[in-house]
Amino acid sequence: MRLKKVLPILFIIMFLVMAGFGIIIPVLPFYAEELGASPTELGLLMAVYSLMQFIFAPMWGRISDKVGRKPVIMAGIFGLSLSFFMLALAETLLMLFIARVIGGFLSAANMPTVMAYIADITTDEDRGKGMGIVGAATGLGFIFGPAVGGVFTNINLEAPFYIAGTLSFMTLILVFVILKESIHLSEHKAGAKKASTWGALLRDPLAMLYFLQFFISLSLSGLEATFAYFAAEKAGLDAVTLGYIFMIMGLASAAVQGSMGTLTKKFGEPLVIQGGIAVSAIGFGLILFIQNFATAAVFLAVFGVGNGVIRPSVSSLLTKISKMGYGAATGYLSSFDSLGRIIGPVLGGLLYSIAVGLPYISGVFLSVFALVLFRVYASTLQKGTGPVSHASGRGTHDDA
Repeated sequence: MRLKKVLPILFIIMFLVMAGFGIIIPVLPFYAEELGASPTELGLLMAVYSLMQFIFAPMWGRISDKVGRKPVIMAGIFGLSLSFFMLALAETLLMLFIARVIGGFLSAANMPTVMAYIADITTDEDRGKGMGIVGAATGLGFIFGPAVGGVFTNINLEAPFYIAGTLSFMTLILVFVILKESIHLSEHKAGAKKASTWGALLRDPLAMLYFLQFFISLSLSGLEATFAYFAAEKAGLDAVTLGYIFMIMGLASAAVQGSMGTLTKKFGEPLVIQGGIAVSAIGFGLILFIQNFATAAVFLAVFGVGNGVIRPSVSSLLTKISKMGYGAATGYLSSFDSLGRIIGPVLGGLLYSIAVGLPYISGVFLSVFALVLFRVYASTLQKGTGPVSHASGRGTHDDA
């Protein structure tokens, strides 16, 4: 199983998964509204999906350590397909909530298991490259999915859900036919300790990496929830223009994630993480000064570049130094990411109601705080067992 052959397959799979997920984003609010959802109920409908992922991602990660990556990935994609068809057939608000709960529960398997798959088949040297490829595929899928969904919404409100369900089912068949099991290739699994409980996890020095992912997800989701209002007030930008701006930000993020292999080999994950946090902080600060489409696009692209390198680098570093199985480690990471996406929009909206620039000012301070904490964490580990200092070193086994 050569890395150069497997990575394009994983790229296609994650692109299709996220494109299917993204297709329903533009239509879901209007669809729920037609079934009688209030703004509060719509917010809960969005949040319950992330809540399920927060709860169940670690469980799926641990299962993948025991039974293998392929069946768990297939379960996650099947869950997406099933939930999309359930949404299309929903006739009541309760059915919408049931579909989102089922979708969140099963699709929580996707991201942590794919990241564990990458860890299985890569050396330490190529880990950052693999994680970056997955991140780029995820970002691009989420860019193109909503665009496709918007087009099919013109047919009828159910059409995007049927398209997303069909696309997910086709992806499931693709995984079944061409993706090979990887867990037997993992040297880490044989010596991995039993997965931590939440209490033990939070007392572990590695908890800093999980909290870092939470901070990044929190600030990003807060920006996404409030930027449309901010840009309309500061620069008079409309919804169509905002769509282009977020597309530019996503492309910038995907482009830098595609270069993760070069960055991590040259600088190492700890330095890339610190650089990403610093650039994100600068991006947050620049957003306060947007005046028109051009400045908004450039400033969000700066933020996207910084934010884009952090998740793959954290995933890569975590799988190198964690004593848990790869699936358990990435499952907890996905859980913290989901927690940030639950709290971020609520906190961002609250801060925006106090002062329109407050979500971005707080983003700067939150980024600086995360940077200081990570530097302390990195220096502590370098003085101790030293996993950070050699985390970017050469792998000890051949490419799978």
